[in-house]
Amino acid sequence: MRRNARLPLIILLLFLPLIALLNLMLGASGLSLAEIWQALILQNTFSRSYVILMHIRLPRLLGALLTGGSLAAAGYILQNVLGNPMASPGLIGVNSGAGLMALIAMIFLPQASAAVPLLAFLGALLAALLVYFVSAITGASKSTLILSGVAISALLGACMDALVTFFPDAAISRSAFSIGGFENITLSRIFAVCPFVFIGIGLAAFFSRELSILSMGDETASGLGLSPILFRFLFLIAAALLSAAAVSLGGLIGFVGLIAPHIARLMTPGQNKGRLPLSILCGMALCALCDLIARTAFAPYELPVGILLALLGVPFFLSLLFGQKRRNRHDHP
Repeated sequence: MRRNARLPLIILLLFLPLIALLNLMLGASGLSLAEIWQALILQNTFSRSYVILMHIRLPRLLGALLTGGSLAAAGYILQNVLGNPMASPGLIGVNSGAGLMALIAMIFLPQASAAVPLLAFLGALLAALLVYFVSAITGASKSTLILSGVAISALLGACMDALVTFFPDAAISRSAFSIGGFENITLSRIFAVCPFVFIGIGLAAFFSRELSILSMGDETASGLGLSPILFRFLFLIAAALLSAAAVSLGGLIGFVGLIAPHIARLMTPGQNKGRLPLSILCGMALCALCDLIARTAFAPYELPVGILLALLGVPFFLSLLFGQKRRNRHDHP
């Protein structure tokens, strides 16, 4: 990793533990460093702080970190694989595919918690493949890709609404699921999705060179002896695994997969090496920080973190659109 990529990485590695500690300390019942030490290190299981940390704040923090890192990694993969800087799991329908299948698992397999991430992975992969094939058939331009994703997201969202119509008991789960948040995360759910996160990030890291080559276009990749179809499918599997993990934990949280890779890109101008870990750390910090703000800024009320991320993400997305329009005008006077 080049020197100019190390400084942002060091800053994030120092900033992230601070955010994590504040997440554990702050809330309706404030906890001191001594109480956190006794609960987590000395394992004082009979203390009030132990119950708060182990059953509420620690699972919620881990859920926010895993969700943010997974969405950021999925966004980074999709932006490189699809050659579109505005691609992200939320915008092109990958999250919606995972969400639909996760909702189906919640309705028909309520006791099989392990089925949720598995079906979510299947839905995310099918949605990613569908968006890619539709955009390829209709022209494969960058704008076509986004429009295809928006259309498929709308279709999948309608399917989720139809399920709620036929199964009214799922309405509460659907509402909280659509907004996104980390309120009801348990350690068992976190352990269930960890393999998805590790495999998805592992594939992206192990084949990082191939991912960089694929981002240059199919002709360049083929000229360098790379099979675009094979590796694109491999990376779509990785993105689907990561999206499934994120949806299983935090619901349909949007824009993290769009914002985090762009922040990493701003931190490392002119180079691609080191952007994957930077994107992951940015996503983790973004989700953890927004969840902290959502829990504490409006106390005693709590704002769903998905709303806060949408308030940040929509202006960011619009700025990208305007920037893309200016670049197109410059390239085609």
